[in-house]
Amino acid sequence: GDASIIPMLEFEEQPCSPVIRNWTNNSPVEMSDNLEDSKNKRNCEDSDSPVAKKMKLGTPATVLSSCIAHHGMQESGAIKPDVSSSNLTEEELDAANGIAPGRLRVVDVHRTGAKCVPGETGDLRKPGAAYHQVGLLRVKPGRGDRTCSMSCSDKMARWNVLGCQGALLMHFLEKPIYLSAVVIGKCPYSQEAMRRALTGRCQEVLDLPRGFGVPELKIAQSSLLFEQSRCAVQVQRADRPGRLVPCGAGKQSRSRISKVELFRSFQKLLSSIAEDKQPDSVRVQKLDTYQEYKEAASAYQEAWSALRRKQPFASWIRNPPDYHQFK
Repeated sequence: GDASIIPMLEFEEQPCSPVIRNWTNNSPVEMSDNLEDSKNKRNCEDSDSPVAKKMKLGTPATVLSSCIAHHGMQESGAIKPDVSSSNLTEEELDAANGIAPGRLRVVDVHRTGAKCVPGETGDLRKPGAAYHQVGLLRVKPGRGDRTCSMSCSDKMARWNVLGCQGALLMHFLEKPIYLSAVVIGKCPYSQEAMRRALTGRCQEVLDLPRGFGVPELKIAQSSLLFEQSRCAVQVQRADRPGRLVPCGAGKQSRSRISKVELFRSFQKLLSSIAEDKQPDSVRVQKLDTYQEYKEAASAYQEAWSALRRKQPFASWIRNPPDYHQFK
């Protein structure tokens, strides 16, 4: 989602070692034994080569950085991305204009396959750093048909206002449960992009009920492998019988964190409490369906309405009411 749209500096796209100058004979010396380097260099210089034709058609990133690496980073040869129509933050615009630390230039952005919600402003899809619009709501998956499931960073941004406990548990709580920190695994990472996606879009939400707010969120990155990642799980189960399937892929299976299963856990908890000890929000009215129990969490619904009054959350995709009419 939005947190994946981060600036890509020029060194991240160089497939070979940079060029240095041998001052004894005033000629460039390449710090690489890659035999493809000379071929790439010729392709950059040959106007009729496939690489040069791709450059003319506006294909940035890898090809441009390869050529830059071979010709050196003279001021006259630096290539700036078109960011005139992009809505990058001030820091990202500075970076895109060459004011990044260490004089590194932004040549592109890491792309996300998550699609903008229907009916809203879409991505510009221009070459380089102006390909995406940032700050928008997006839906999963990154590949394949569009769904009604919001992107991970959008859901986490909502948690930063409503809490991660959901509406049902708010019947038992005086205030929401907020994440105090988020640790990102080993992947392309930008602190600025993470803050923009997870907390920046939630600022200045007005008229939140008592107990709700937009708390400070610590964001950090780790080089450790996520133990539950697909690759890690596949390695752990390499010698075990059976096979791994995507969650919910089986016709007779259902995720333990699906709405149906969570509602069953909630009902089990509620039935374990004497009726006169149950929360007032579930005793003062006759409640039956999953939707009715969710709507009865009045403080949570009030906070959710306040968040939806602020862009971009007004565009949040909501499932049809019929989806929640189960018991």
